[in-house]
Amino acid sequence: MRVYVPLTLSGLAEAYKTGELGSGPFAAYAVTPALREWYLSDDIEELEYAALNRAALASLRLVALDPGAPRRRVVVAVDVPDGAAVADPDRGLDPSALGEVRVGGAVALAKAAAVHLDSDEAEADVTAAVDVLGAADRGDDDAQFVVDGAEDHELLWFATQEISNLVGLGD
Repeated sequence: MRVYVPLTLSGLAEAYKTGELGSGPFAAYAVTPALREWYLSDDIEELEYAALNRAALASLRLVALDPGAPRRRVVVAVDVPDGAAVADPDRGLDPSALGEVRVGGAVALAKAAAVHLDSDEAEADVTAAVDVLGAADRGDDDAQFVVDGAEDHELLWFATQEISNLVGLGD
């Protein structure tokens, strides 16, 4: 099963150093029954793209919690065994939890398929979104417009071999 793990660049650097994503149960995003129902598509690529975008929003929230983190969203696509990621049936149709799954334990970074990361050009919009995320959550339409501006940036795709360069540890 493909899951999308939201991180910050600092979190990606830590995963690179330890060789693992997560240290215990952690949140990720995947194509869940609730996401399928919400997105109304049978196209698996479209559904995975929706799960990736849900993870990107979760990454934005992680960036907001870490004042020292570079203002770029990071999502790692990783394959885990079926059953290793489980959706909470009680939160199934909660809009804030669409596509959310819990991965039971650490996953080897070597299982990652790709890294998705904001371009340098997205930093200003991500920074602005981080600054108004709380207001957007409280229903402020102007703040939501700013958050949507960050979400309008497509995450770039990187091969896992590029992680050391992405986190500044490359040769």
